[in-house]
Amino acid sequence: MLKRSQVAVPIAAFAFLYVATVPASAAGATMPRLGTALNFTAVAGSTVTNTGPSVITGNLGLAPGSAVTGFPPGRVTAVKDIANAVALNAKRDLVTAYRDAATAPVTSDLTGKNLGGKQLTPGVYKFDSSAQLTGTLTLSGKGVYIFQIGSTLTTASNAVVRLVNSAQACGVFWQVGSSATLGSATHFQGNLMALTSITMVTGANILTGRALARNGALTLDRNDITRPTGTCTASSTSGSGGQGGGGGSASTPNTGVGTGQLLIGGLVLLVGVSLMLVGRRLTSRRP
Repeated sequence: MLKRSQVAVPIAAFAFLYVATVPASAAGATMPRLGTALNFTAVAGSTVTNTGPSVITGNLGLAPGSAVTGFPPGRVTAVKDIANAVALNAKRDLVTAYRDAATAPVTSDLTGKNLGGKQLTPGVYKFDSSAQLTGTLTLSGKGVYIFQIGSTLTTASNAVVRLVNSAQACGVFWQVGSSATLGSATHFQGNLMALTSITMVTGANILTGRALARNGALTLDRNDITRPTGTCTASSTSGSGGQGGGGGSASTPNTGVGTGQLLIGGLVLLVGVSLMLVGRRLTSRRP
């Protein structure tokens, strides 16, 4: 018969191998695939309407609609793709990214809670219906953040999305089941993907990110939208992707170790070490 100490060594070895090789679970989020929509700062489905000196830093896309009004006095710093093949491709890729975000495994259910005053780490946050941001939401740490919102997203006046500890706007995705309204003087960040429309009230700005309205209108009023630049990276424990501020559509599957795997591996390791210690103690007591 095998001694307990002889059994404990293989158990401990298995624990180390388990933690090192098992892929991550839903604890990490994978970057939604924006594809050619990465080339755009703003995309809409029906119309783009502007009042005042708004600035879209980057490309503007509209399809299948063709009505763009208010430019000037608004300004688009790059290309306007209106009801053409380029805009249609971007819309198709936006649909893919929207579905990726909507079907990502949920990390935490925040239904009924205000995002204001919270500090969140990378993950997937779900709202069964509407979501509200009053005050400041802090996103802390490098990784992918996905907000799954069943119906509307509304921010109060002077609301803020703040990024700290290497969090990047290009890794933040807001999947909104109907329409989004950014209140006056809001300082927003991330890729805002609304199924229907996006309305930016007077002076609301997307400091770094995108305004992407799949089927409806994008309505601006003295707003600035600035597309992310450079390469967006994500730590392996929170999802990974190779999406930068410009073109490209690569998205690397998550290969880090999830919280569940670490807990199970740690438990197995603890059992193995305990058996090893018990075996040694019994052996030392024998004459």
